[in-house]
Amino acid sequence: MLADKRILLIIGGGIAAYKALDLIRRLRERGAQVRAVMTGAAQQFITPLSVGALTADHVFTDLFDRQDEQDVGHIRLSREADLIVVAPATADLMAKLAQGLAGDLATAVLLAADKPVLMAPAMNPAMWAHPATRRNHAQLQADGIRFVGPNRGEMAESGEAGEGRMAEPLEIVAAVEGALGGGPLSGRHVIVTSGPTHEPIDPVRFIANRSSGAQGTAIAAALRALGARVTFVTGPASVPPPSGVTVVAVETAQEMAAAVEAALPADAAVMAAAVADWRVANASAQKLKKDGSGRAPALEFAENPDILALVAKGPKRPRLVVGFAAETTDVVAHATAKRARKGCDWILANDVSPATGIMGGAENAVTLISEAGAEVWPRMGKAEVARRLAARIAEALR
Repeated sequence: MLADKRILLIIGGGIAAYKALDLIRRLRERGAQVRAVMTGAAQQFITPLSVGALTADHVFTDLFDRQDEQDVGHIRLSREADLIVVAPATADLMAKLAQGLAGDLATAVLLAADKPVLMAPAMNPAMWAHPATRRNHAQLQADGIRFVGPNRGEMAESGEAGEGRMAEPLEIVAAVEGALGGGPLSGRHVIVTSGPTHEPIDPVRFIANRSSGAQGTAIAAALRALGARVTFVTGPASVPPPSGVTVVAVETAQEMAAAVEAALPADAAVMAAAVADWRVANASAQKLKKDGSGRAPALEFAENPDILALVAKGPKRPRLVVGFAAETTDVVAHATAKRARKGCDWILANDVSPATGIMGGAENAVTLISEAGAEVWPRMGKAEVARRLAARIAEALR
């Protein structure tokens, strides 16, 4: 995927700098040429000697180096690359670029760049959540900077936990491939369903669930980042759809089933929507009103189409079909039985008991059920779950 691509890696100053060594190795084993720029702070964590040994190239560290700058080296570095990757991207580096500062080699290169830039933020959770960092992040995104991460987890330097860990090297590699237009899912079509469905009782009332659509939205975005063409079939979610995908908005389970059918064929389908099992068969055309009797209206229910089973067992079955199992008890057992019953390849099972805060929350804790058995993933942010799943899908579709 990355054969002969020229990557300029800017290594910022943070404990996550050690991951840059593995990132270099991962990029080079895929055929990329890697040249590195290190900030002064980065050199407090890893050495130019180790970086140079892995890149097999000179490591650039000083804006005022007489030899490197005799031909305006910071301009040359930025122009000779196909992509500039900043990993780790510290709060300081982000702030300087957002404000257009260029007081050292790293920031001068970034300001002179005419190539795409991908940043992998890494910092303490409080720093990532600070309003100043949020403003800088938003400004850099508006300026066209791409981001991968940060992830949730424990911080190496403080023991604190939260959002701020640098994305793992393989996640960054996937983002690099996506940024260069040659992602591992380039040319693949993936259908993703997301959000709840609303089943009408009357014109103003409906039956729904607490799904926000955040996980399905994150999955669609992660697949798109790897180069996939994504058809995103979404119920009335509380989060906006991702950019760069084909959005098909629906309300009911029947509408969702029809939209998925119309989107086939596909290479993979990820059925992340929380589809209502039942609909009101005798929904009223007029608003139901109290009649003074104290009796509630009698609602009759009909079973909704089983979208996951229809896709997994249908004549246009994608090569890979992934379902979700939102359970409150015996999660793995119920999900394993569901996988066999529905005929899908993988099931991502999660415990949505109220105490977990997962349904409608920012994090997820899933177990991947496949033919090989149950693989427990740690609790993490929904974006990180999405990136991990997207990477697995890309591997399965090779």
